[in-house]
Amino acid sequence: MTLSTFKNVFFSAVFIATTFVGHASENPENENDKEFNAKEMIMHHVKDAHEFHVVDWNGKPITIALPIILWTDQGLTTFMSSEFHHDDSGSHIVEKDGMKFVKFHEKIYQLDVDAQEVSFDAEHHPTNASLPTDLSITRNVFMMWISVITLLLVFISTARVYKKSNNKVPTGIAGFMEPLIVFVRDEIAKPMIGEHKYKKYMPYLLTVFFFIWINNIFGLIPIINGANVSGNIAFTLTLAVFTFIITTISGNKNYWKHIFWMPGVPVPMKIFLMPIEIVGMFVKPISLMIRLFANITAGHIIILALMSLIFIFETIAVAPVSVAFALFIGLIEIVVTAIQAYIFTVLSALYIGMATEEAHH
Repeated sequence: MTLSTFKNVFFSAVFIATTFVGHASENPENENDKEFNAKEMIMHHVKDAHEFHVVDWNGKPITIALPIILWTDQGLTTFMSSEFHHDDSGSHIVEKDGMKFVKFHEKIYQLDVDAQEVSFDAEHHPTNASLPTDLSITRNVFMMWISVITLLLVFISTARVYKKSNNKVPTGIAGFMEPLIVFVRDEIAKPMIGEHKYKKYMPYLLTVFFFIWINNIFGLIPIINGANVSGNIAFTLTLAVFTFIITTISGNKNYWKHIFWMPGVPVPMKIFLMPIEIVGMFVKPISLMIRLFANITAGHIIILALMSLIFIFETIAVAPVSVAFALFIGLIEIVVTAIQAYIFTVLSALYIGMATEEAHH
């Protein structure tokens, strides 16, 4: 590891610590009355949000507001998340277009017309409010757009380098991208799908690999509060569904024959294996979804749990140990960002290769 890389990771870990400390003291007037809740703190950082919480300054949160877009019975309603005044307890009411809205645990509720405050049942669920269709630009959605723009800029710049080069020798950004593209082609697509069929699947495999990787990298940047895109089950579900659709559409006669009527085995065994193979069709994308979601989320939780030890033991003496271990996990997470992109791409290519494999004679 180079010195510059170590310094970047170190200062990132320190920034995580300061951000964590700042957020832990967001309500200083209640810090003596309210016991520190590690679970609540960790879940606040891991789950999606309607704004970017950067840091607390003098007891006040500094945030980047994002657009709130709601579809209600009266049509479309829009406003900025800053109108909730950083409140997530449901106590601050925003009135728009004759309607009342509150934010509770990062969900936006529409209050009943005559309601003046939120009422809760025994399980602390709102009883006098409903959930409108939330089309807001959340933190994860915003970072996905940033990832798309970043990838477009990188690949368009790479293509221009090759277009302007007479000898097709990669330079600059193209010199960095070519080994990665060749790696996906030679180490993933060709071995898993085959020499003669891999080309038409390369755009999807490259897109999945770099899209997951860049989102994982952005998730480690503390100043954007670690937008946990790959740790969102909806994100991993969508990618897994795309792999499932491509695999299903690409399936040839041999593939479907092995699922519905396994060749080379007795008829009773064919009948026994058929439901297992059908279930297996759906288990594969589910495993893709859960694997990516669990591994990325686990890294964030471990780092935040280590930082929370400072507040659990209520002593600064734990800070060096917490920061040191968080730094170590942060280093591992840098590697995991690429490994998880690689695993998802490899398994997607493997499933596609199984669907397109010809019968052996």
